[in-house]
Amino acid sequence: MLTRTPFRRATNRPARRQIIPALATLAVSALALTACTAPAASTEGPEFSDWAAVHEAAQGQTVKLWMWGGDDQGNAYVDDVLAPAAAEQGVTLERVPIADTKDALNRVFTELQAGRTTDGAVDLVWINGDNFRTGKQANAWLCDWTGLLPNMSAVSETDPLLTKDFGTPVDGCEAPWHKAQFSFVYNSATVPNPPTTIEGILDWAEANPGRFTYPAAPDFTGSAFLREVLYSVSGGHENVPSLYSDEAFAELSPALYERLDQLAPSLWRDGTTYPATSEQLTKLYADGEIDMMMTYGPATLTALVENGTLPETTRVLTVDDGTLGNASFFGIPSISGNIAGAMVVANEALSVEQQLAKADPAVWGQFTVLDVDALSAADRALFDALPRSPVVPSFDVLSRNANPELSAEWVPALDDGWRTRIAARQ
Repeated sequence: MLTRTPFRRATNRPARRQIIPALATLAVSALALTACTAPAASTEGPEFSDWAAVHEAAQGQTVKLWMWGGDDQGNAYVDDVLAPAAAEQGVTLERVPIADTKDALNRVFTELQAGRTTDGAVDLVWINGDNFRTGKQANAWLCDWTGLLPNMSAVSETDPLLTKDFGTPVDGCEAPWHKAQFSFVYNSATVPNPPTTIEGILDWAEANPGRFTYPAAPDFTGSAFLREVLYSVSGGHENVPSLYSDEAFAELSPALYERLDQLAPSLWRDGTTYPATSEQLTKLYADGEIDMMMTYGPATLTALVENGTLPETTRVLTVDDGTLGNASFFGIPSISGNIAGAMVVANEALSVEQQLAKADPAVWGQFTVLDVDALSAADRALFDALPRSPVVPSFDVLSRNANPELSAEWVPALDDGWRTRIAARQ
């Protein structure tokens, strides 16, 4: 847990280094130019010496949570479970569905560019990875606030998934929400003997033309698949430096693109087109057009099987060489007008009750960020008593031999290379 020191709203200083993803909007580009040429307005917010002061300031506030709206279970959890719990704490939580997390970041950047210093439209964001890094470089996130959250005491201080976000130090600029593990999913009725390595999956795809594909980058899942294959063709994640450099990219990426180019003719529709999103990939699998898919959010699979969207023979593949693991967080924009309320929501989301509800496959099935071994015996028993999914293995099983995420700078570089070296050839 971070040291609980008095909180002060972060000062918006000009970013030392600005790397904007290729698909960022003009709002982001405009901010990048301004941040490099002139200091941002310095704003200083209220100080909270302890949690009682935060809780008092939060009373009556309405917190707008901007989050990807494509997960029905996630939406229902926030609306039906987290929001009522926040209301009991005196805070109204309103979910703002968005198509992409960049939409929230771009809104914050636009308001920063316009000189707005308080009362921003975004109070809380479900975020991680490149979006977090980009916002942190632009001083868009409030920092040094998570140490005041009482429920952070149940979070491990040394868990690497929670201290760094795709290689970017968290530094109290976001509060953990849940963990995720990249997973391959297959239909056991049509794939009775599934492969158990990444290269084995690619070999299987070539031996079964048209029955496998992956989302086009920069879809989040498609981007993760690129990193999985990069690790595989490099002989393991140990051979890929976490920190991005042009030299490492030039040395290691050619083998990745060569392997994907070799794979392309065996993909769905001969690799002439790719699903644009992970949702489209799931639909292909649900419709029986492919026999295997992938997801960075296996939590949704149990419900999709139970409601008949996916075949009942759907199973998650455990991969011997491991898969990528990461965590999702809550970030508070530095210009939010409801900082105290956002902190109360983030703290409530870390409670045993909320983490337990969210981990239930019937609710959402997300993996907890709490250090379960450090909980009381009674609380540990509650997690142990959660129903087991017949589709998704436990986190301990799924995260065995987990691969670390690369630093966020790798993501746009690999995505851009895929577009120019793979997609452009089709």
